[in-house]
Amino acid sequence: MLIVMSRFFAVLFCLLMLGIFVAGAAVVWVFYEFGRDLPDYRQLANYEPAVMSRVYAGDGRIVEEYAIEGRVFVPFSAIPKRVVSAFLSAEDKTFYSHPGLDFFGIARAVLTNVEAQFNDRRMVGASTITQQVAKNFLLTNEYSFDRKVKEAILALRIEQAFDKDHILELYLNEIYLGFGSYGVAAAAMNYFNKSLDELTLSESAFLAGLPKAPNNYHPIRLSKAAHDRRDYVVNRMLEDKHVSSDDAVTAKGERITVRRRQETEFVAGGQYFAEEVRRHLIDQFGSDSLYRGGLAVRTSLDPKLQGIADRVLRAGLIAYDRRHGWRGPLARMPVGAGWSDRLKSFVQPAGSLEKWRIAVVIRLDEDSASIIFKNSSSGTIPLAEVKWARQWQPDQKRGAPIKRMDQVLMEGDIIYVEEVIPDEGEETYPSETYTLRQIPDVGGAIVVLDPHTGRVSAITGGYSYAMSEFNRATQAMRQPGSAFKPFVYLSALDNGYTPSTIVLDAPFVMDQGPGLPKWKPQNYSGKYYGESTLRTGIEKSQNLMTVRLAQAVGMEKIGEYASSFGIVDELPNNLSAAIGSQETTLLRLTAAYAMLVNGGKRIDPSLIDRVQDRTGRTVVRTDDRECPSCDLASWTGTAPPELPDTREQLTEAASAYQMVSILQGAVERGTGRRVAAVGKPLAGKTGTSNDSFDTWFMGFSPDLVVGVFVGFDEPRTLGTNETGSTVAAPIFKDFMQEALEGEPATPFRIPQGIVMVRVDPDTGLVAAPGSRKAILEAFKPGTAPTRRTAVVGGGDSAPFGISEGDQPSAGGLY
Repeated sequence: MLIVMSRFFAVLFCLLMLGIFVAGAAVVWVFYEFGRDLPDYRQLANYEPAVMSRVYAGDGRIVEEYAIEGRVFVPFSAIPKRVVSAFLSAEDKTFYSHPGLDFFGIARAVLTNVEAQFNDRRMVGASTITQQVAKNFLLTNEYSFDRKVKEAILALRIEQAFDKDHILELYLNEIYLGFGSYGVAAAAMNYFNKSLDELTLSESAFLAGLPKAPNNYHPIRLSKAAHDRRDYVVNRMLEDKHVSSDDAVTAKGERITVRRRQETEFVAGGQYFAEEVRRHLIDQFGSDSLYRGGLAVRTSLDPKLQGIADRVLRAGLIAYDRRHGWRGPLARMPVGAGWSDRLKSFVQPAGSLEKWRIAVVIRLDEDSASIIFKNSSSGTIPLAEVKWARQWQPDQKRGAPIKRMDQVLMEGDIIYVEEVIPDEGEETYPSETYTLRQIPDVGGAIVVLDPHTGRVSAITGGYSYAMSEFNRATQAMRQPGSAFKPFVYLSALDNGYTPSTIVLDAPFVMDQGPGLPKWKPQNYSGKYYGESTLRTGIEKSQNLMTVRLAQAVGMEKIGEYASSFGIVDELPNNLSAAIGSQETTLLRLTAAYAMLVNGGKRIDPSLIDRVQDRTGRTVVRTDDRECPSCDLASWTGTAPPELPDTREQLTEAASAYQMVSILQGAVERGTGRRVAAVGKPLAGKTGTSNDSFDTWFMGFSPDLVVGVFVGFDEPRTLGTNETGSTVAAPIFKDFMQEALEGEPATPFRIPQGIVMVRVDPDTGLVAAPGSRKAILEAFKPGTAPTRRTAVVGGGDSAPFGISEGDQPSAGGLY
């Protein structure tokens, strides 16, 4: 019997050893078979997740965020212990003790799942945080035996290669937690508008309960499930002794309240500005760096000025549009019952303002129209509020004056309306009274920048970014018309001419060559002022004076100015270019005007001040001047150090000021005089291309430059009598009125060497004592006129201040 028992145990031992050997061989084979083609886990040592890039305004608020995954990376050392404990209790309480696999957890899950099969309950998993890291970073989400084996092998290898804190850092920054949030920091912001260290226990537990299935615990749509899951995590934390009983009770008694990020953290508007920044960043860094690289971009955007720019441009385009009639309703629906229900299915076009509403006309009287809205409320449009809506006709003409409501509207018309809220002193209407609205089809843009640095404060590239992303400030190439003239006159001022130089304003004819018609430019007004001062040529915007002056100075020289001031890359060598026939962009022309008011120094318009990478290292800085004495640590509160002025001098400072003074006269006495209503020192110039296709107003105060352009995207006339003075200048005026409100009336800065002399504006000569029409004119030393001499375009005489040997040619004029 003993022998039999001995043999039995011997066989049993051999079988056991064989089983161990086979199991070991199987394990070795599994590790060999599944482990030979696994991804390189060592790449996790240099983890750089896709991180959101943010664009900031000058005041620190967010302009735009760009990301493939909405993630904010936070190092493990900066993650609060409470948040870490919540995730450990919810996902892997033995994380700091297991080798990557929780063998007891696996066994427990097997038993639980067997029982679940018989009781029709949901099966549970046993993946550790390390396994989840392996799956999220190195494998796919495929649910298969092969993937689980590879996940386990990688988990063991990852645990051998990295410490626990690094693995947890990877996990907490990578997981998706719903609401477009990747990582705990983004989730804290998107759910609760808090940083991680501001989260309560309840909020931390809620976030920790989301990794399994964020959509199943939506705090708004599935509030009960969200609270139950939060309570489960709090209980687990209590079991694991991470929280006290009192804290757990308090946490479970709190409501989960979603707090969206505050609107004050974001800049309203500025979409055109942000898109221009986005294009610059992609050109410089590539799209991958922008959408995954976690760039922090500090821009020059001024939210206040951007808001003003958006408002006044929209108002100006609407005002122009109303002057040219009604183009008809948005759509028309059949007359009948159920107006509101059918109106709800109407898709609202992009471009309406916040206070505009969609309505349908349900009844017409001779002097009013009854309307109804999607919510079944109703209102009335009186005849007075559609008087502007004369029928639109080609070439921006209008039909007959409105005397009856049926000249404008019909029953079933779907229209935009806005409630009438009269200003103090205006005619009042009954409540629920509305005015007819129409989205303008004309385009326009406005640019605002600092003339001393080139920093762009605001860009609005159209009526509505939602309607059109085309940026008319930077992408539209249009003819500046008379807005180019100051650079013709500047080239003359730099070459011996003065503001009192006499130029002939009379009909001009040029032979263009065999087979070509003679070129006969005209003044817009049709008036000729004869022998007039150079100043008059700008103030009255006389084309023929400009053409004569350009021929005298030389188009080649004018082309050098146009190029050096950045208006165009190369100016054609023909006289029509002197009166603005060569296309440019609003941004380029605005920057050129900035170089007049800043004393003739080169600036490059810039939207980006600084770019930092994900580590905070500055990779781009627009102002790259060195400042050895800029040491904040040793600063004692004394006057800040002065940075060197490295800007290139493009023109004489005296010539630049003379041009500024002349442009100030254009506002006070010339084509831009409606701008003078602002009541602050301003200078500027209108511009209108042939047949009023393009209208401009370019102007500035001593420290702010603003350019305005208005025109159709597909060039066509803006209509009879529509010019830069009537279309663009009011927009400029409204902007400056609001932007400069409360600011001191700072005069334009006069450079050294300029002599201010009282002159007669008609003759350019020194004014007689007591003359009431005399103006102060700016002259360089020794150039103030004492006698009447040459007339440009009237003979071969020298202009004021130029000797006979240096006189410019004035030949070839008729």
